[in-house]
Amino acid sequence: MLAADPTAVEARVRALCLALPETGERVSHGIPAFDVAGKMFAYFRHDHHADGMTVVCVKTSGRDEQEMLWEADPATYIKPAYLWPSGWVGIVLERADWDLVEVRLKTSWRLAAPKQLQRSSLP
Repeated sequence: MLAADPTAVEARVRALCLALPETGERVSHGIPAFDVAGKMFAYFRHDHHADGMTVVCVKTSGRDEQEMLWEADPATYIKPAYLWPSGWVGIVLERADWDLVEVRLKTSWRLAAPKQLQRSSLP
């Protein structure tokens, strides 16, 4: 189920990511990727390998959190190809609540950001 307007969805994800302190954007493996202090915290994927989905991939605290999210809401959280073994989940944007997306992006940012930046930047 592809997003009705993937360009608008990508722009919304970009705006949320770049609103976080000291973030940057680059292309990684042909897709938009967002980093803080050189560490990735989000990837935007649209129809990745023709999977029919528009997702944002975010970091988690590890396997326990991944399993909990996949079990609690399998329609929203997926195992993103190549990334899930390293502690990432995908959020299917056609089904997700944007408040949830924003919270998950902030959490992912915190997991990637240096401790000093975390203490000085986000509540």
